[in-house]
Amino acid sequence: MESRPAAEDAVVVESRPAAEDAVVVESRPAAEDAVVVESRPAAEDAAAVDSAPAAEGVAAAGAVPAADRPQQPRHAPAPYGSPPYGRPGPWAPAPPVQHPATLAAEQAPPADGTWAAQTDLRQTGAGGPAAGRRRARSRRTFAAGALLLAVVSGVGGGLIGAYLERTGGLEAVQLPQPGPPPPGRPPGSIAGIAARALPSVVTLHVTGTDEQATGTGFVLDGQGHILTNNHVVAPAVSGGGRITVTFSSGAAATATVVGRDSGYDLAVVQVHGVRGLTPLPLGDSDDVRVGDPVVAIGAPFDLPNTVTAGIISAKERPITAGGENSDGSDVSYVDALQTDAPINPGNSGGPLLDSRARAVGVNSAIRSADSADGLGDGQSGSIGLGFAIPINQAKRVAEELIGTGRATHPVIGITLDMNYTGDGARIDEKAADGGPAVAADGPGARAGLRAGDVIAGLDGQPVHSGEELIVRTRAHRPGDRLSLTVERAGAEIRLALVLGSSDRN
Repeated sequence: MESRPAAEDAVVVESRPAAEDAVVVESRPAAEDAVVVESRPAAEDAAAVDSAPAAEGVAAAGAVPAADRPQQPRHAPAPYGSPPYGRPGPWAPAPPVQHPATLAAEQAPPADGTWAAQTDLRQTGAGGPAAGRRRARSRRTFAAGALLLAVVSGVGGGLIGAYLERTGGLEAVQLPQPGPPPPGRPPGSIAGIAARALPSVVTLHVTGTDEQATGTGFVLDGQGHILTNNHVVAPAVSGGGRITVTFSSGAAATATVVGRDSGYDLAVVQVHGVRGLTPLPLGDSDDVRVGDPVVAIGAPFDLPNTVTAGIISAKERPITAGGENSDGSDVSYVDALQTDAPINPGNSGGPLLDSRARAVGVNSAIRSADSADGLGDGQSGSIGLGFAIPINQAKRVAEELIGTGRATHPVIGITLDMNYTGDGARIDEKAADGGPAVAADGPGARAGLRAGDVIAGLDGQPVHSGEELIVRTRAHRPGDRLSLTVERAGAEIRLALVLGSSDRN
């Protein structure tokens, strides 16, 4: 054994290898008056103890063979007075695991009866105020980090929640889309009627020397014949005019006039070099009833393929249109179908369709709110009073125009007094050329009519004016038999009459 002084009255016990496997215990200075115990294997299992005197004295410890000594964990030094021997710390020391020989060596009192040093091998970790402060700082740091994380999570969650609520998800915004459209519409619906009829409807742009016009027409056959109104094509007849026909598909072609009749306000034009035309089926205007649904197609104010709908408001409305010429040669007399389907300038010549997409009329005139005479194709627009030429009459006229270029008119062979203000149609005293008012050997003369007679009824229906008698007559074909109610000299008589024919326009 060897003794040497130790700095700051501390005891250091150190095990290091010695000769012959001995354990050497050496005392040397330790920081902060702490005791450090370190075990190392020694050669030949021998024990050597070095002791050094301290200021207060050092307790001698017996050597314990390394094989029999329990292995203790290495501890950090603890200052005197710190827990577990000082004030109570924030932890409880773990009970030591010691060898009996070690306990004897530790409990051996020094020579002067006092303990020079305390050696604690029971602590499982470093202790003291410094460690407590570090733990406190760690807890405060952890708490601050947790609080910051909570704030960030709350704000971020709120923002994400608001975004998801506004957009509906993290993906790109996509509004609900409509489902697949149905394959078609019921044939009797307005959409179904329009879908079948539109390929047969055309728009006409007519230019003349002094004026131009826009109207509508529809295909009659595969040869390119198109039916429209006479007042639509009239500007092109004056010379140097041009008619352009535009189909619903957008294709266009030029057209020429085949025939026209101002009395019926009908005309037929023809396009050439156009294939795949779809003729529009024709219905029966005599079978139409008031209240039946109808659809009108046209180009009001040059807006092609416009579809409107309404009903048949009335039948056999006697109307006259035109009359711009001083001689009245442009006046048309129509026993019309009345409809509330909106018809405007540009609809003229277009079809009026029934629920089976068949043409039952040719749209021809409207009553305007600002029109003095009430009827025409002016620019005021629809007020719900539209008129169409019955298709039965239009069909007969179209056939004659295609066949001969002219249409025949059924006639009675009399001259009417158009200035008569009484009820009924009065036969004038003389014709316009000074001849007799009842043409010799004409239908009227053969039926027994005389000048001054007032025709008050036709086929059981009242007649209120000369215009109405003309309209009702032209609703028939030449050769038709009529029954007339005539007032003569205060008496009422009935006469039978067979209509004659005239090809004068």
